[in-house]
Amino acid sequence: MSHTPPKRIDAHFVAAGKYHDIDYARLELLKLLAEHPYVRTTVACDYGDIDRIKQCRFLVSYTCDLMPTKEEATAIRSWLETGGKWLALHGTNSILVFTESGLVDAPNDRPDVMEMLGTQFKAHPPIGPFRVEVVNRDHELTRGIDDFDVVDELYLSHTTAPIDTLMQTHFEGDATGFVDGKWGATSVPILYTRDIGKGRIVYNALGHCRGHYDLPGMADFYPHPERCAWNYDVYYDLLRRGIEWALREGD
Repeated sequence: MSHTPPKRIDAHFVAAGKYHDIDYARLELLKLLAEHPYVRTTVACDYGDIDRIKQCRFLVSYTCDLMPTKEEATAIRSWLETGGKWLALHGTNSILVFTESGLVDAPNDRPDVMEMLGTQFKAHPPIGPFRVEVVNRDHELTRGIDDFDVVDELYLSHTTAPIDTLMQTHFEGDATGFVDGKWGATSVPILYTRDIGKGRIVYNALGHCRGHYDLPGMADFYPHPERCAWNYDVYYDLLRRGIEWALREGD
């Protein structure tokens, strides 16, 4: 009895940006993608290769303070509307501007991108522990996962469009160093989906990482590398589930 091998699936991975160990995240995610030998992944440092994205079943992004141009964002949205999938990670929704006072602002300069993603990063408190609550326990991305504790950089965001929150946490307090530094009690989406036409975005806000050499112009040598959620098996489980979702045709 002959066995029909799986068909090739193409993916595009944008890994770039500031203040993070992009090399580490890039390597870890490529290893997870390589668990599926029929996946052929191209890697880029921006969103410029729209022709390649259009050839792919899904897009993965691990970025910080990196936006597609307006033309690229329009093309990505059109690709999503026809059935594309985007696994967006950690700082994909971030724009960062240092003000004269030394505070970090997250200006609403790209409402087109933030509306597409469903949230916009605004601030984060110092790295520390928080509880992740599973809101929807009957979804393929969360089924069988219990609430868990994690030490990570908690991204506080404003919701910009309808999203379906699968995991969340709660925060009240100070995000020191940011213009939006005071936060009343709020629910913070950690894992959510956003439907656009026939396509879908899955956003996972966990996964900060920083190495010794990731703050050029600020610190020549950062003494305490940070791996945060990458230290937890549950994070790799969520990443694998996200990739499995992206590999499949349809929802």
